[in-house]
Amino acid sequence: MRPVPVRDQRVLHDAGELLRALAAPVRIAIVLQLRTSERCVHELVDALGVAQPLISQHLRVLKSAGVVYGERHGREVMYRLVDEHLAHIVVDAAAHAEEISRERAGDDASNGGQETETA
Repeated sequence: MRPVPVRDQRVLHDAGELLRALAAPVRIAIVLQLRTSERCVHELVDALGVAQPLISQHLRVLKSAGVVYGERHGREVMYRLVDEHLAHIVVDAAAHAEEISRERAGDDASNGGQETETA
């Protein structure tokens, strides 16, 4: 097997920053909401059940990381994903987390709720 080429350090740094920006449950939920259509802040508040100041704070983080883009329409700002790749990252991460959760639930059921030691 041939070794995978190491990417430019700047690219790795930028990828790490992107993943760091996505590393909060509310921000993941925002990205999942925006993957289907653009939304304004109050729509995200209603959909996620999170306070408006918190949604706005998370949108600022996502915007500064280049994940979302906001465009003013009258009195509201409509947010959308900058790139469809971002939705794939989040959807794949959520699907993986669901698989792990199901596996753990199955393991817990099969051993009577007892924790097993792994190396």
